[in-house]
Amino acid sequence: MITTLLVANRGEIARRIFRTARRMGLATVAVYSDADAHSPHVREADQAVRLGPAAARESYLNVEAVLAAARTSGADAIHPGYGFLSENADFAEAVMAAGLTWVGPPPSAIRAMGLKDAAKVLMIKAGVPVTPGYHGENQDPAHLAAQAEQVGYPVLIKAVAGGGGKGMRKVERAADFAEALGSAKREAAAAFGDDRVLLETYVARPRHIEVQVFGDSHGQVVHLFERDCSLQRRHQKVIEEAPAPGMSPEVRAAVCAAAVRAAQAVDYVGAGTVEFIADASEGLRADRIWFMEMNTRLQVEHPVTEAVTGQDLVEWQLRVAAGEPLPLSQEQISLNGWAMEARLYAENPAAGFLPSIGELEHFVLPDSIRVDTGVEPGGAVSPHYDPMVAKLIAHGPTRQAAARRLQKACGEVQVWPVRTNAGFLARCLGEPDFLRGEVDTGFIAARQDALAMSPEPSLAVLSAAAQGLLSQAPTTAADPGGPWSALTGFRLNAAPQASLRLYRDGVAIDAPMEAGPLSADVLLDAAGAIIVFEAGEAFAFSGQAPAAVAGEGPAGDGAVISPMPGKVVAVAVVQGDKVVRGQTLVTLEAMKMEHALTAAFDGVVEMVSASVGAQVSEGVVLARLAPPA
Repeated sequence: MITTLLVANRGEIARRIFRTARRMGLATVAVYSDADAHSPHVREADQAVRLGPAAARESYLNVEAVLAAARTSGADAIHPGYGFLSENADFAEAVMAAGLTWVGPPPSAIRAMGLKDAAKVLMIKAGVPVTPGYHGENQDPAHLAAQAEQVGYPVLIKAVAGGGGKGMRKVERAADFAEALGSAKREAAAAFGDDRVLLETYVARPRHIEVQVFGDSHGQVVHLFERDCSLQRRHQKVIEEAPAPGMSPEVRAAVCAAAVRAAQAVDYVGAGTVEFIADASEGLRADRIWFMEMNTRLQVEHPVTEAVTGQDLVEWQLRVAAGEPLPLSQEQISLNGWAMEARLYAENPAAGFLPSIGELEHFVLPDSIRVDTGVEPGGAVSPHYDPMVAKLIAHGPTRQAAARRLQKACGEVQVWPVRTNAGFLARCLGEPDFLRGEVDTGFIAARQDALAMSPEPSLAVLSAAAQGLLSQAPTTAADPGGPWSALTGFRLNAAPQASLRLYRDGVAIDAPMEAGPLSADVLLDAAGAIIVFEAGEAFAFSGQAPAAVAGEGPAGDGAVISPMPGKVVAVAVVQGDKVVRGQTLVTLEAMKMEHALTAAFDGVVEMVSASVGAQVSEGVVLARLAPPA
């Protein structure tokens, strides 16, 4: 029996687990790093225990600190959430050795499925089809290059201990293999402490299908149907849904049965997800769907399964961990309607999806659908952890109904000054091909320019900005007319046609003045800018022309500038090197991902100040290029 539950995690997943725990009458314990001392999950728990400094390795990944927090708080069970220690078999064993209840699968199952190469060998023995590739132990780069040739290009490099797209690279040709391998290994080592990789054939039109499975300690294993997670960017899931579009009852039965066999092969207990890759070039066929990996934990996208089955998966986890049998048999689990989840990230799609950090001065999320979030107005997005700030989940009777509802909700997001991908998500959900169910993992990449580009402000946005400026900006001694002095368009003997001069990114715009109530939401930020929200986008305007800045500007002067705080993990050039446009110069690691800084034009490296291992701030010049002589 569980009485007091410690959640060894943070943010939205900690809050989500606490909700179920409270409903079940359990006392709750939060743990936190210094960066999260004032986070909502800390405040909402019955107790909270500090783990250590902001760095995850010194706090959320510190096994001894987590166990000490359990002893201090009197917790008798630990739920790991997802990420951090959730798939760490040594941690699971330590929890159990301390006499605590581990809310997760047996350590043996975590180990069996934790290394992708060994898991695939196990799955072959269990009769589960696996993706062709190289799963051997020889990690010599020359050997891996030879194996890649044998598998055939394009080939996919994947971290053996990986997940979430980290340590994964698609390689189109042999000439690019060495660089991609080095980058994948560095990222894998940073994320998982293990730089080993495997190779897989790259499927031309892949779909990402996964099956939610559940086992108990009484030998029962069931599935709760499938999810489709094909809408991805750089192998990171963006939008997930349940069930999978285009899935026939026959193929569903085959895939779900394979997932159950996979779980049974490792005597699985608790919540798990068996992930498959499908070659969708001829639709979904049972003989063209292969096992990829098993995630031995609760998934980020579990809410869509909860929506279509009506089950609380965290409650299932807690009951199974307490020794109870599964709440339902396979025959009692049914599908109802369609559900979709969008991951709201603190990132700027128009700037190459660079992470955006800082205080959430304005933070409004839709209230018409389920929203799981770990932050609140006045909080902050930290550079230390994953940039996901919320999950938006919509349910409807049909796929189109769920998509339209989620698209509307994404359009209602208002966040400032931190940037988000809300507008990008709304555009994805409104894509005609997406609405027809014509999705694969290359969907976003094939349309990225159109989907990521911030649209030009509409007339409604411009009018709202003008009205907002007139209603909120005071006059000053230097500008006694205030914003009214920028009005133009009044004519004698004709209907007035008024407009107001605004500036956006330094460019002058004449915004039309429209009578009546504001047609869009307007905010005056701390710096005096007018922010207008529409369709998930935040448009910033100023009523004054930008002041001229003496000296060199950042655009086009050859400066390679750090776009965010981060750690330099690779420097690919030295002073005097000749480079071409698009060539990687410096690689930064921030928010658990690598970001390549490239040459803006053909030229010569004039200066390099970056050094491997250095921590750099946003705006620091890391290198400088000069045009060729």
